[in-house]
Amino acid sequence: MTEPRDLGRILVVIPTYNERESLPVILERVRRAVPQADVLVADDNSPDGTGQIADDIAAEDEHLHVMHRAGKEGLGAAYLAGFAWALERDFDVVVEMDADGSHQPEQLPALLEALQDADLVLGSRWVAGGGVENWPRSREILSRGGNLYTRVMLGIPLRDATGGYRAFRASTLRRLGLDDVASQGYCFQVDLAWRAVQRGMTVVEVPIWFVERTKGTSKMSQRIVAEALWRITVWGVNERVARLSGRSRARRRAIAGQQAGAQ
Repeated sequence: MTEPRDLGRILVVIPTYNERESLPVILERVRRAVPQADVLVADDNSPDGTGQIADDIAAEDEHLHVMHRAGKEGLGAAYLAGFAWALERDFDVVVEMDADGSHQPEQLPALLEALQDADLVLGSRWVAGGGVENWPRSREILSRGGNLYTRVMLGIPLRDATGGYRAFRASTLRRLGLDDVASQGYCFQVDLAWRAVQRGMTVVEVPIWFVERTKGTSKMSQRIVAEALWRITVWGVNERVARLSGRSRARRRAIAGQQAGAQ
C-alpha cells in the first residue's frame, strides 16, 4: 500500500446513528487501509448503544475519538460538527465516510493520493471505473438522474456531486463558508461541491465502487430527496437570475459609456 505523500494530519469523520453492528468492522478496515489517520466518530445519541461501543474501542486506540451529540440532527449537521472539530485541532485533511461499509476504506488511499493535486476529491460512482453493488435499478436511476439534474441546474461538470465519500484539504473547508450551510443529506454534499467549484477550486473525481449496506437500515428518505430537488432548483434559478441581472447591468453601463462618449 502506498501512503499519501505530504498531506499532513488526516482525520476521517464517520457520523453514526444505530450502527453498532457495522462500526467495529469499518473502524478496523479504516485502520488497516490508512494506519496514519485519526478517526472521529460523531454519534447522534444512537439508541442502540453505538456511542458506547465507540467509546470502548477508543479506550484502546489513541487515534480514535468520539463526539457524542445530543440527538439525531441529520448528516449535514454531524459533518459540520466534525469539520469544526478537525479545524480546531489543526488537521490538514478531513475525510467524509459512512459507517455502514458502503464506502470502502480500501479505496481511501486512492482519494488521498488524488488530493495531492486537488482541493477536494470526490469518490464517484458515475465516472469510468466506478459503480454500485446491490442497488435496485430504481435507485440507480434516481441517483444518475439527480446528478444529471444537478449538472444542468447548477452548471457544474461533476458526475457524482451527491456522493458522500470525499476528502477535503483543511484550507478548502476554511474557504467554503461553512457558517451558513443549512442543507442536509444529498443536498449537503451538492452544496459543498458547488461552493468549491464556484470558488475556482480544483475538484477531482476518483472512481469508487459503492456497496449497499448489508446491516442496519438506509438513512435515505423521501424527505431528503425532496429537500435536495427543491434546494438545487432554487439555487439554479437564483444563479440564472443573478447572471441575467449582471449582464443587464453591464449592458446598461456600456450603453451609458457610449452615450457619454458621443456627447
